[in-house]
Amino acid sequence: MKVGFVSLGCSKNLVDTEMAIGLFKNNNFEIINDVEKSEIIVINTCGFIESAKEEAINTILEMAEYKKTGKCKYLVVMGCLVQRYGKELKKAIPEVDLFISIDEYANFWDKICKLIHTNQESNVCNELNYMDRVISTGDKTAYLKIAEGCSNRCTYCAIPYIRGPYVSRPMEDILEEAKKLSKMGIKELIVIAQDTTRYGEDLYGKSRLSDLLKELCKIDGFEWIRFLYAYPEAITDELIETVKQNDKICNYFDIPVQHISDKVLKVMNRRSTGKQIEDLIIKIKKEIPDVILRTSLIVGFPGETEEDFTKLYNFVKKGYFGKLGVFTYSKEDGTPAAKLKNQIHHNTKKKRYNQIMSVAKQVSSQNLISCIGNSYNVLIENVTFDRKFYIGRTYMDIPETDGNVIIKNTKDNLLGKFVKCKITRHARL
Repeated sequence: MKVGFVSLGCSKNLVDTEMAIGLFKNNNFEIINDVEKSEIIVINTCGFIESAKEEAINTILEMAEYKKTGKCKYLVVMGCLVQRYGKELKKAIPEVDLFISIDEYANFWDKICKLIHTNQESNVCNELNYMDRVISTGDKTAYLKIAEGCSNRCTYCAIPYIRGPYVSRPMEDILEEAKKLSKMGIKELIVIAQDTTRYGEDLYGKSRLSDLLKELCKIDGFEWIRFLYAYPEAITDELIETVKQNDKICNYFDIPVQHISDKVLKVMNRRSTGKQIEDLIIKIKKEIPDVILRTSLIVGFPGETEEDFTKLYNFVKKGYFGKLGVFTYSKEDGTPAAKLKNQIHHNTKKKRYNQIMSVAKQVSSQNLISCIGNSYNVLIENVTFDRKFYIGRTYMDIPETDGNVIIKNTKDNLLGKFVKCKITRHARL
């Protein structure tokens, strides 16, 4: 049977999708990219915030139409939205033939076999397996998930209620998977978890992220290694030094600070103060002068006053972050913040969002201007439709989120290669 996949949400979710693809492929199913021709359609959903839930519902309904207009016989929905709202979904969307929650991933293949009425046993295993995943991010870049869940308990976040507490993978298992990825020709390894800086605390009694990164650097083949979602209070001098001393590790820190007002940070149940955050940023930039910093912020959190917002606005204006994403606060079921008084009006949240984005664009434009005249290694990943230009990324850019470098096609076959490029101009933001 032909199987098509739709993966929604974050890169951690994508790894789960890749494991599901691997399970189907190892059991002799044909994986195709055309849902219209798919006999089984599998949707991996996100249920993190309201906009993600809406996207997931709309996608399920859209894919359900292929049971009428396409070749789809079975519609399977898995992931965070199912984990969070499984009972409600079964009642609301009867077009779906099978819902698989995260808690049921250990019996994934049993459920598929029952759905399609086969007694076939899995050729590999019943559960989603890291070693059998099929990489969907091209032949040079892959994500490496080092942990599941989260134990930080930020008051606005539903992840601990969806994914459970933080559970690290054993280091030997991670390194085994990394070696396999290297043998496949992967050149860029992106280490991910809900909080990479907590890696190993539950297994080894302390954070082992630095140790893991050093071991990954010993594996032949990787040219870029980066890690995402490093919480500020757990970025140690050792971790900074590890990045500084290892050429394979990109000088790139993704630090989701969320806010800078101490009052807001406290109600968010964040563990850093505004001063601690700013001192850390200054330290990193001093130790690694060409470092790129990315962050995510929340505006309109319950009780955020104009004074709190002004502090955040002025903080962004200082230009610390080359990359920045902003969310308007989303009131999520079951989270402590949803019960807080002084919820901010939608119009106010939108206004503050636009103000932050406006100053962030100014900062980003200034950073891009500073790159003009400099040369960088660029990983060439694609070519434009007319084949006039190649599209690539520097160490300063992560896939699907940051920017690209556009290079005139010299007729050489540069796809998948690292090329030294001089930046001559930047696009207007």
